[in-house]
Amino acid sequence: MKVAPSARAFAGLLAALALATLTLLSAGAPRAVADSSVTTIAEALRESPVYVDPEASALLSQADADALRKTIESADKPVFIAVLPADQPTENLFTDLRTATGVTGLYAVRLGDRFEARADSAVLPNAAVRNLVASVRGESDTATQLDAFTDRALANMGGSAPASWSPDGGGISSTALITTGAVLVVGGAGAYTLVRRNRRRHTEEQRAALERLRVVVDEDITAFGEELDRLDFHPAEPGADDAMRTDYEHALDAYDRAKSSMAAATRPEDVRAVTQALDDGRFSLVRLAARRTGGELPERRPPCFFDPRHGPSVADATWTPAGGAPREVPVCAADRTRLADGLDPAVREVDTDYGRRPYWEAGPAYGPWAGGYFGGGILPGLLVGTLLGSMMATPSYAADYGGGYGDFGGGYDGGDVSGADFDTGDFGGFGGFGGGGGGDFGGGGDFGGGF
Repeated sequence: MKVAPSARAFAGLLAALALATLTLLSAGAPRAVADSSVTTIAEALRESPVYVDPEASALLSQADADALRKTIESADKPVFIAVLPADQPTENLFTDLRTATGVTGLYAVRLGDRFEARADSAVLPNAAVRNLVASVRGESDTATQLDAFTDRALANMGGSAPASWSPDGGGISSTALITTGAVLVVGGAGAYTLVRRNRRRHTEEQRAALERLRVVVDEDITAFGEELDRLDFHPAEPGADDAMRTDYEHALDAYDRAKSSMAAATRPEDVRAVTQALDDGRFSLVRLAARRTGGELPERRPPCFFDPRHGPSVADATWTPAGGAPREVPVCAADRTRLADGLDPAVREVDTDYGRRPYWEAGPAYGPWAGGYFGGGILPGLLVGTLLGSMMATPSYAADYGGGYGDFGGGYDGGDVSGADFDTGDFGGFGGFGGGGGGDFGGGGDFGGGF
């Protein structure tokens, strides 16, 4: 059939209009994005510690994600990492993600080229989270940043991995039973070897912790020995009585006891007896000084919280650690004056993998060290909200470093399923991530700001 030129022209015009309309619709329509809803992320994190959104796959390769996952699972710690596209909605992201996942732990998010993290304080204090995030914020490469953050977090946090990460979700399947039976029958020797290896590794880790702790304890012993050397008292001097001589002998005995206990220490928990002896010795010296001057005998008080080498405390003062809540701590006269003047106290710092830090933000081995100084159940109140206090609240701490420090319990431990029962303050703050700052991920429109 022959079509008239006018008809052909009209048809061509219609085709052109249709093509133009499709082009405009295609340009104006929103692009298809991967399903990166909070529900999707949470479901994935309940099954595995690392989630990479398909739209963000260019940020972290599958091989790097698998390596990171293996690191976290091997450490048996509740670390959750999500890599998301830059346009992921950020309002209340951490709070909503923690609620949807329902597991106590440390949550880290790489959002495009930005990075943030939040944690339940039972796992890692807010101050420690801030420090860890700041320490890796200069890393532009996603894999390098997440590896560094994870390694440092695993070395400092408490808790255990959730049971849902196991292949059967924490249950016992028939396949698992068959496999277990085969291992028991055929691989008994291999299992025994694995147990021995794990025990040996645990022993080596404790030995390394003790050696690091030994440096600090030796400083304490040396400082007390220097106090004894400076003491201008002789048992036979005029005016000395039996009570003075008894105090003096107690101080000397405490010094010898501290040295011998440290020499015999084989585990970090053995250090508790050392610092307890040093505390006893310093109190004996304070009592001796009061007898010699005719003053009132002092009451027995714990040492200065900020540095036990300062000697017995003279009062309690209100102090607020970075990112923590106010609490009453025992202080020496000098630190009481510093706090009253608005100055920082003279804090005992120790070497860590991240430089010099206050002892309450160092490793778990400092629990026995502090426990010897601050006995009688007062230690939990002093360390609440600190890195060391959070570590000592975990169920595994007593097995690794001894118990009897008081009740650090309460709430859920890392890896526990708590659902929506958690402190939303742990997942907000840091500049308004959890809802302030106009709902921006880092507060004030800056993902990494607000610190």
